[in-house]
Amino acid sequence: MVRDLVTGNPVTDGYWSDIGTISADVIDPETGSTVMRTFAGASGLISISDIPMVSNLTVQTITVTLAQAADRINDLMRGYDCKQGKVQVFRGLFDASTRAMVAPAFPRFAGTIDEAPISTPREGEDGNVVLTCTGNTQELTRSNPDTRSDASQKLRLSTDDFYLHTATVSEWQQYWGKSAGRLGVTGGGFDIIGAARAAGFFR
Repeated sequence: MVRDLVTGNPVTDGYWSDIGTISADVIDPETGSTVMRTFAGASGLISISDIPMVSNLTVQTITVTLAQAADRINDLMRGYDCKQGKVQVFRGLFDASTRAMVAPAFPRFAGTIDEAPISTPREGEDGNVVLTCTGNTQELTRSNPDTRSDASQKLRLSTDDFYLHTATVSEWQQYWGKSAGRLGVTGGGFDIIGAARAAGFFR
């Protein structure tokens, strides 16, 4: 999914590894629901690198090689904004006897385009477009630049005072027994039953 250079609206295009154009059911990796997508024949898609089958949150990177000589690819890469475009890779299983899909194609990869260089080759050289794509788990590694503060909270709701004293609460003096001191915000737990027994509330 890329964006229109003028309006910024999303534009979706699809390719598959065989000939002809097909419409097939796939499982949307964002919603989990079954949707129908249209995929153009292999004149545009050359190859997809191996996708590691892992069950953890490792950030995956794949490459998708497209044929620059294909008019459809030229239109997609040169006529639209591909920066951070969405990429989804599906695998469909076919019945060998009927040549029909046995179930909706399941997602193998979902991510964004990191690099999409377009170069004009010299005579006799390859001029394919190689997209470098990074999986969506990369978003889990990003840090939030925002801080917990009263000003930040009020941007969400002007009457929200939840963080009103965040900047000063660590300096407040709290009296506990005979000693005064700042309120501790880290450390071990507190045995409330033991304290109650010591005070004579339990026998």
